[in-house]
Amino acid sequence: MTPTARSNIDANTHESLDSLGTTMIEDTLLTFRRQKELAERALSQVDDQDFFRTIDAESNSIAIIVKHVGGNLKSRWTDFLTTDGEKPERDRDGEFLVADETNRRAIMGIWEAGWAALFNSFSLLRPADLLATVHVRGESLTAVAAMHRSVAHIAQHVGQIVLLAKHYRTTDWKTLSIPRGQSQTWHPPASTPR
Repeated sequence: MTPTARSNIDANTHESLDSLGTTMIEDTLLTFRRQKELAERALSQVDDQDFFRTIDAESNSIAIIVKHVGGNLKSRWTDFLTTDGEKPERDRDGEFLVADETNRRAIMGIWEAGWAALFNSFSLLRPADLLATVHVRGESLTAVAAMHRSVAHIAQHVGQIVLLAKHYRTTDWKTLSIPRGQSQTWHPPASTPR
């Protein structure tokens, strides 16, 4: 193989990997955005009483889950590539406590701050960053592995928010997906390319 041919193959491989990395970043960000939207559509259906309500003594309220997600995202995604994802100033245990005087707006502020940290970090990510070594609680892992871990963690909590909101709304619940019995007639809205 000539040096020119090898150079062309190397350039094409690099371009393909950049394209794959860009797609990976964009798709993961889209998944996070959809999780946030899903949670917020469920949150919009509960009043403040249900936001702070627990179903039993060992369960978390929606408020606590929202506060925890915000705290987790802020810690994990602030300076994502350069500092440990468990920040010294994070009070994880405090995320599971809600003082009586705490209001919904304050908790939603924590939620928004966490998402802002995530969106800011994603705006800075480049394909070459995906294999960078990051740390979470001292554990070394690739940036892409940390992204997967985070999206799985957030999806778990979004599922909890949706389940609790649906439980509290009962027959007044407005479905977040295809309504029961309408699978055969439902058609997705026109999609836009990613």
